[in-house]
Amino acid sequence: MNRPELKEGDVLTRRYQLKERIATGGMSVIWRAFDQSLQRMVAIKVLDGSLDDENPGRELIRREARATARLIHPDAIEVYDYGETVTHGGRLAAFVVMRLLEGRPLADRIVQGPLPWPEAVAIAAGVAEVLAAAHDRGIVHRDVTPENVLLAADGPKLLDFGIAAFTGDADDQVVADFGTPPYVAPERLKGTTADPAVDVYALGVLLFEMLTGAPPYPETTWEAIEAARREGPPPSPQGVPGLPQEVADVCRRCLATDPADRPSARAVAAALSSGGRPPGPRGAGWGAAAVGAVAIGALLWFAQNAGDLGGNRAVALPSPSPIAETAQPVITPAVPRVEAVADPGMGSGSSSGYASGTPTPHPTRAIRHERRGVAAKAPSAARRPDVSTLPLATAAAPVALDAALTRFATLVDGAEATHDIDADVALDLKQVLRNAVANGQGVAGVRDKLTVRYGEGRLPAVLKQELDAALTKVETALAQASGT
Repeated sequence: MNRPELKEGDVLTRRYQLKERIATGGMSVIWRAFDQSLQRMVAIKVLDGSLDDENPGRELIRREARATARLIHPDAIEVYDYGETVTHGGRLAAFVVMRLLEGRPLADRIVQGPLPWPEAVAIAAGVAEVLAAAHDRGIVHRDVTPENVLLAADGPKLLDFGIAAFTGDADDQVVADFGTPPYVAPERLKGTTADPAVDVYALGVLLFEMLTGAPPYPETTWEAIEAARREGPPPSPQGVPGLPQEVADVCRRCLATDPADRPSARAVAAALSSGGRPPGPRGAGWGAAAVGAVAIGALLWFAQNAGDLGGNRAVALPSPSPIAETAQPVITPAVPRVEAVADPGMGSGSSSGYASGTPTPHPTRAIRHERRGVAAKAPSAARRPDVSTLPLATAAAPVALDAALTRFATLVDGAEATHDIDADVALDLKQVLRNAVANGQGVAGVRDKLTVRYGEGRLPAVLKQELDAALTKVETALAQASGT
């Protein structure tokens, strides 16, 4: 394929200055670049070839940009821009501009061996949530693999919608271009139209490989995999210490040969968020083990509000390999939840009006973005915090921590209801706190996030002060739980 003749220092459309190559794929090159207009670093995916009619990449990269632009979820790729530019040699090159994120591919993590089952379940739940949001908007990813899941500091991100299709589209790929054989659903070999079930199958393979260290069908050719599938029912992950049977059952159902027998991505996210919880500590002797139990309990408590089914997300240590990523939130129907007991010391000391007293249950709702072209939700008189990213009471999470987290969520949701902050900012703040608590990272990173949002002009000063005070209570509760 002919190269688009781009090099470090080149400026695309008088705006994006190329800094260094991040990765090179079969049809594109990803650059780290500087957005001179908005003064920020971005990732730019440039079509690795010309824009002539014989190059299908131009339509693919356009479709990727359009598909991801429609997707609203904080853990999917966020597309900033699409453009076409003339290179030094007078040739045209198409490119898509995305958010730049530091992280580590899940594939690198799996190479080291099976993941602890709680980590694997949390990652799979996070990916399932993104897929559910994509499917809600008629987008089928078609390439869910460990290489396309990035473990970032704030949770797993689903990348590369390069071969995504819209539900019902004819399969325009030849078998050789389907991708990694073990992750390809069997019906794709029959030329069926794009369907969300193919992503659920790949999600099942992903979970199976994280749990066991190998895919369910390790064969490497289409023929061998087809033969293995005909030999019996889908395999179930075996020999995983402590793995709940519910998780194994979910994995097996995702791998069903008949797409009609597979659950939806939304159902998978809900099942993984509620079914895979380790037992809480018994009796005395908390110590370091108790901190881990509190973290997992808080993660499950972060499960969600009547809509976002499956709030568990894993957080991996970031590595210096940046990849493009997205941000945007969607929340849909859900389940009733348990109210956390309020801490008397966190009562009505607020003068901002962001906290609305004791949170109460409310019907299923959907979060949308008013300033992003979608209707905003109306404020309610007595809103419970949106625990789409905050706690369900569990035996593993002490009341003091539950109440501290509830206080933070109440402040955030109150500000969102009065339109003092946008829905994406509210979701971002709660997700950062959830992941920090679940991974024992403390609240310093959350305070940094408050500073960033305040600096962007998207967080009122009064609210910032109250959230900072709420974080102090979370910090104190965590310290008490760990016995320090």
